[in-house]
Amino acid sequence: MELKDKVVVITGGGQGLGRQMALRLAAKGAKLALIDLNQEKLDETVALVAEAGSEARSYIANVADEAQVESTFAQIADNFGRIDGLVNNAGITRDGLFIKAKEGKVVQKMSLEHWQQVIDVNLTGVFLCAREAAAHMIEGNTQGVIINISSISRSGNMGQTNYTAAKAGVANMAVTWAKELSRYGIRVAAVAPGFIETDMTAGMKPEALEKVCSVIPMKRLGLPDEIAHSVEYIMENDYFTGRVIECDGGLRI
Repeated sequence: MELKDKVVVITGGGQGLGRQMALRLAAKGAKLALIDLNQEKLDETVALVAEAGSEARSYIANVADEAQVESTFAQIADNFGRIDGLVNNAGITRDGLFIKAKEGKVVQKMSLEHWQQVIDVNLTGVFLCAREAAAHMIEGNTQGVIINISSISRSGNMGQTNYTAAKAGVANMAVTWAKELSRYGIRVAAVAPGFIETDMTAGMKPEALEKVCSVIPMKRLGLPDEIAHSVEYIMENDYFTGRVIECDGGLRI
């Protein structure tokens, strides 16, 4: 897909990976519809996209709320006249052990609240946004692209039962949707990042960060733009669908 003048929706587009994806695609001439819950961060990204020479609009919406997702995508389609792409990037973490015990006695359990919060945003939110994007693409006769942001954690990661379940789900939903939506000319894929330089990793203790990097074959964290590059590749390669790009520095071999 030629990105110039294409309309791409990015959830979690106000900061972090979402912002970097927006800037990378803007450099190719794409127009961005950015969804987030933080208006200040959205405004900053919109301004940066303008500096990059493209157009972006911001939308406040909770991706886990069906009514908000439906109305937001309808508004985006009305504002831009079409939807060509979606990057399902919004996500949260609520880490904790499934069960924590001491001397044979359970002292802590992962709460249903923390399970549900992550599933609502990271799995249900991806489902809702992709459903609405696909519906608008089909009705607009648009041969679009949907990309789910998964994670290396989809293969299982200690202390992340909720997160791993959701990230495994979004990777497999991408494969399923690729099979279902190809008849409409819609491609669907996923990107599974490893440990990336974000606000989350910036808050890690130096010794913990050093330990993480020591087990990565590339011996460093990934850069946000390297994940954005993976998104760009999928968008532009018209034969790529139903697969997951693992961009993790070789950590998962």
